[in-house]
Amino acid sequence: MIIILDEIDLMNDDSVLMKLSRAEEAGKIDCSVGVIAISNKIQYVDNVNERVKSSFQHKELFFKPYDANQLREIMFNREDAFQDGVLSEDVIPLSAAFAAQEHGDARKAIDILRHAGEVAYEAGAEQVTEEYVRQAQQHAEKDRFRELVNGAPTQAKAALLALTELSVNSNDDAFLTSRVYDQYERICNHLDMDILSVRRFRDILKEQAFLGVVEIEKINKGSAGGIHLQNRLIEDPQVVRETILEDSRMQDWTRE
Repeated sequence: MIIILDEIDLMNDDSVLMKLSRAEEAGKIDCSVGVIAISNKIQYVDNVNERVKSSFQHKELFFKPYDANQLREIMFNREDAFQDGVLSEDVIPLSAAFAAQEHGDARKAIDILRHAGEVAYEAGAEQVTEEYVRQAQQHAEKDRFRELVNGAPTQAKAALLALTELSVNSNDDAFLTSRVYDQYERICNHLDMDILSVRRFRDILKEQAFLGVVEIEKINKGSAGGIHLQNRLIEDPQVVRETILEDSRMQDWTRE
């Protein structure tokens, strides 16, 4: 039996994988089980329980992201969604180039093209041009972050808001976990939220790093200072802040 799990990194835990790896041994099925797990997160396997990895004896296969030429070919097949002559010649190549530079994801490239059409339509334009592709690319990036941040638990939003506030109100862009935690405590106190332990707070930041929202870097301050973690938002802090504050509970922070 072959089971295919797409976007496996969206699973909350490894319980399903554990059950699948032990299904034959537990007498739940009378055949061997093979699992094909698909993820865009190359670090996903690092977060899988060691017992699960041992049971599956997994093998990793890496597929390169689409390059601009491949994305162009894919997108030309979507060109018939628009009326003849509506797309200027540079629209598909530019959409493909944007997607190839950032993620090589065909879905993202198609999203940029779709958004460009919507922006041009709203502007009353007769043709989709490079200008609308550039606007659409910015719009698509905001949408991606809104999906990630809006779907985050409240505590994760508080942690991200803490890092965001430091980023917005400082000339620095990276902050020690201890400093972010202090800001997090202030936010929780103001919003009347439970304050998590430092250890759990670190775990939340690591989860956000796994999702591609935060970047964490180890810094060595020598024998006296030890090793510390610095946290940095990957995207524009203002965009992240606006997205977090779409949550009505988080909006109370602006009334501080």
